[in-house]
Amino acid sequence: MEDQEERLLDQEEWHVEAAAVIQDVKDCVSQIQVSSLPSSNTTIYFNLTTREDNIYCIELTASGFRIVGAKYDDNSQPSENHFETPYALLDSISPLYRESFSSALAAKLNTLLGETDKEEMESVD
Repeated sequence: MEDQEERLLDQEEWHVEAAAVIQDVKDCVSQIQVSSLPSSNTTIYFNLTTREDNIYCIELTASGFRIVGAKYDDNSQPSENHFETPYALLDSISPLYRESFSSALAAKLNTLLGETDKEEMESVD
């Protein structure tokens, strides 16, 4: 119950939370946006299209993320499975998400390594 109390947010805070989720995963999916379904102080919905072109409506609550529909703006088919993060949910439904996420992570690491190498070379000079 304490966990749920911590997750009571007003609608504006849910939209801030949603924007952060969208920012985190947008490069690894075909489409993600806040659903037109009404949000509350405990729930917000996303419309999601995976890179495989599978369409979902996703619910975010204090319990986590779960699929609630197989089309946009549809919460008529709620799954029993909740995922703690959007990454865990996407990992379970989208093999191309896994590939994309891995590639993006490798690119970021290579960029960081390149910057580190450059800094080391500059400090030697």
